[in-house]
Amino acid sequence: MPFEKFDRSRLKLRPLAERQSDLTRSVLVYPENPYERSENPAFPVIAARIREARTKASAVILMLGAHVLRRGMAPLLIDLMKRGLVTHIALNGAGAIHDYELALTGATSESVARYVRTGEFGLWTETGGINLAAQAGCRDGIGLGEAVGRAIVEEEFPFADTSLLAAGFQLHVPVTVHVAIGQDIIHEHPNFDAAATGVTSYADFLILTQSICGLEGGVLLSIGTAVMGPEVYLKALTMARNAAAQEGRAVSHFTTAVFDLIALDEGDIHREALRTDPRYYFRPYKTILVRTVADGGESFYVQGDHSSTVPTLYHLIVEK
Repeated sequence: MPFEKFDRSRLKLRPLAERQSDLTRSVLVYPENPYERSENPAFPVIAARIREARTKASAVILMLGAHVLRRGMAPLLIDLMKRGLVTHIALNGAGAIHDYELALTGATSESVARYVRTGEFGLWTETGGINLAAQAGCRDGIGLGEAVGRAIVEEEFPFADTSLLAAGFQLHVPVTVHVAIGQDIIHEHPNFDAAATGVTSYADFLILTQSICGLEGGVLLSIGTAVMGPEVYLKALTMARNAAAQEGRAVSHFTTAVFDLIALDEGDIHREALRTDPRYYFRPYKTILVRTVADGGESFYVQGDHSSTVPTLYHLIVEK
């Protein structure tokens, strides 16, 4: 006998207009905005590697945690996409939700502490449109990121101009979404189709893997993603290297960088930490800074808030 399942028809959803959102478009940072410059000797090196990679038509891939978008970095990243300096952006499910809500209403984010007490956290009607986009994407054989970006553009969301997903759709630059089922608020919704989300998110995984096939001589940045970024990248890189080896090629000589808040300044970050060291369990450290660049790559770590590190890197890239 199967175990009893929760009946989602019992749920009551409310419109986003009734939600108190914590963030508005006022957080968005544009190229002309002043910013606090972050100091790290890795910055000019990473910026130069990105420009060099694009002169050789090598991939420049950004894997982002949702907080990067909450800090308002989308306009800067869109400008890099328009300039041809970023060839792929990978998001987690939360990143897609923040991008979608900002494009739709100009606001996003909610108080978990407030709404979980009342059983309303995440149960907002309009955000479930992402689930409808996933179903349409599954039907049409496209990835989740493209499907959501297409919906934002075709439904003429009022703030589509600052949506990463919409920009990816319009510029034909892959912005992929890598979902863990049960991890995102829209998985609570009665219209959530796990099969459609699985199919489209897996399509995005294969799209990312194809991008990583072009990483030789390129750059991969992990910005504020402690689990999705390193774990998805690890599997995709393995697949890319397996295929390349059969063709007599290598995917080994590239640059990686991790941008995060955690202090990793004790000892050599290019050597794997001991299992007794808590840093060993910080996946970006051992995966992106050590293991995957051990055969000819080079890695960097940049500590700091995304509100200063991302604009600093952006301006160093484009000033040349």
